[in-house]
Amino acid sequence: MADVDQELQLAKLRVEELRSDINFHDYRYHVLDQPEVSDGEYDELVRELRKLEERYPQLITPDSPTQRVGGEPVAAFGIVEHPVPLLSLGNAFGEEELRAWHKRAAGLAEKERFDLVCEPKIDGLAVALEYREGQFAVGSTRGDGRRGENITQNLLTIKTIPQNLSGRGLPSRFEVRGEVFMTKGGFEKMNEQRAEQGEPLFANPRNSAAGAVRQLDPSITAQRPLDCFIYALGWAEGGTTPTGHLKTLQWLGKLGFQINPHIEKYRTIDEVWKNCQTWVERRDTLDYEIDGVVIKIDDLALQKRLGVVGRDPRWAVAFKFPPTQRTTVLIDIAINVGRTGSINPFAVLEPVNIGGTTVKMATLHNEDDIKRKDVRIGDTVIVQRAGDVIPQVVGPVLSKRTGKEKRFRPPRKCPSCKTSLVRPEGEVMRYCMNPACPAQAFRRMEHFVSRGAMDIDGVGEQLSLTLMQEGLIKDPADLYTLTKGQLLELDRMGEKSAQNVINAIDASRTRPLSRVLFALGIRHVGAETASLLAEHFGSIEALMGASADELAAVSTIGPVVAASVHTYFQEKQNRALIQKLQSGGVRMKTAAPATKDGPLSGQSFVISGTLAAFSRPEAETRIRSLGGSTSSSLTKKTDVLVVGESPGSKLEKAQRYETKILDDEAFMALLRQHGAD
Repeated sequence: MADVDQELQLAKLRVEELRSDINFHDYRYHVLDQPEVSDGEYDELVRELRKLEERYPQLITPDSPTQRVGGEPVAAFGIVEHPVPLLSLGNAFGEEELRAWHKRAAGLAEKERFDLVCEPKIDGLAVALEYREGQFAVGSTRGDGRRGENITQNLLTIKTIPQNLSGRGLPSRFEVRGEVFMTKGGFEKMNEQRAEQGEPLFANPRNSAAGAVRQLDPSITAQRPLDCFIYALGWAEGGTTPTGHLKTLQWLGKLGFQINPHIEKYRTIDEVWKNCQTWVERRDTLDYEIDGVVIKIDDLALQKRLGVVGRDPRWAVAFKFPPTQRTTVLIDIAINVGRTGSINPFAVLEPVNIGGTTVKMATLHNEDDIKRKDVRIGDTVIVQRAGDVIPQVVGPVLSKRTGKEKRFRPPRKCPSCKTSLVRPEGEVMRYCMNPACPAQAFRRMEHFVSRGAMDIDGVGEQLSLTLMQEGLIKDPADLYTLTKGQLLELDRMGEKSAQNVINAIDASRTRPLSRVLFALGIRHVGAETASLLAEHFGSIEALMGASADELAAVSTIGPVVAASVHTYFQEKQNRALIQKLQSGGVRMKTAAPATKDGPLSGQSFVISGTLAAFSRPEAETRIRSLGGSTSSSLTKKTDVLVVGESPGSKLEKAQRYETKILDDEAFMALLRQHGAD
């Protein structure tokens, strides 16, 4: 009995500690918009509290964070009472928890099958919009779920929130609920402008959107790139409304509200789970942040019958993605020397698990970025990992500073060859200008053999380093003089592996000129620019003989890139490298010269999604063969967007810009019309 009492007492102490921590983080997140832990870490605290309360129900209190929503509203805005509470959602962090929610709902509904609606969970700020006689009257935040802040004047600045509605059967009074968010593109542009003006950068789109909406001065809100998706009808008086959730959203869309285009209805939990997995992979294709998928029972009458437990509706759940942000300690800021001599700082971190991957290092971009973010050695920092992108340090958690942190001091000499570094005017990077720098030579080799360049399978980082240390190669051209016998003398190199390396080197001799140009590692020349240069000039000789003005005349190539390419080919050692590559049998001409004039001349194309008949480079080659130009970025100047399967955010942007859109079939018809299919 004594052991049971002691166990209960320990649980009570931990519950109190968790509630205190969660309340503190709720205040920083909902009221200050300055969180100091990631969403994933916050969710873990709430999950632990829930489990303890489930095990010891006598410890549940009405003011527990599991029984309420959000934070207290700020009185300065004016308080709005919600006639129907804005509830939070229970979370499912995996397939097992998602199926457990469905099983509970089915048991309460007393039937196994009912329609389910899936919609992306927007990572923004929840709002309630009340309309009276078709006029937008009051807009408020979620607040604590029962009372929110009056932010009507700020919401009036968001163009996708309609101010006037009309339609048959429109309720005399009703409320819709939605999520205000900031697009990724808008967030990046806003931070670029703040950097130019010497202002501190915002940490992420969610906090930026929340902070913008909760400004006391609406003119500040109006300057921020905010948007809004409506996700539910809160309540209505008078009029007739649909009986299903999806039909309600469709009705609201016809009234003029912006509804997320990726909402789907399913019959089984298996289909729902497949949808959730799809969005885990596709989340980065959207131009706004999502942190999960919301699943709701479609039948509104059944929703009402199932009701609410604590602060969570029984008829809905949020499937949460694996976390992409965590906090950890920045142990040191180290330096990496790039293939162009750039000096690249990176973060050495206390190991932290983000989305199933242990992260020990993260990018810090450049010294100006470190200064803008005010990141210091010893800081607790927020680290972000999105998809396959290299982890990055978002910023420091200022509230955890002790005063012992140290500012980063940029190096004055190259860590590899000790040459004094140079920072060209107008650039953010320092450079080692020594062409014989060992670190640069290794990085150039690593880039040359990479998949996007010459794609020499088997010659990775380790073998490249070994070959250079053994003196078998000094530059990429030496690869083409390697023999099988030389490889067999290396440790742990067998007969089959050696032959595979020789075969891969031999196959790379016929790579297109565009791949060769990219592999050379010319500063400012990425894969797209290399392709444009190859198709415009047709051969390495023509490119080497071009003046800076002739290079700048190529479509989308500006003076900075032109000067960089021209300078590269004036260097004796670079010309010698090209001659060695040619002697080694590397092809230096395009198979099909670019067509400067044609039926698509003057038209710019962007391709998004997966095409049925071609890879993206193949499709772009056919467009350019007809005189059209291609780009990876869609702007207002883009003439045509070609969409395949899973086109991503470019489709939504093209619709906003009223850009001409061709699907797979229409694109093939265009090519057939001009004989390029």
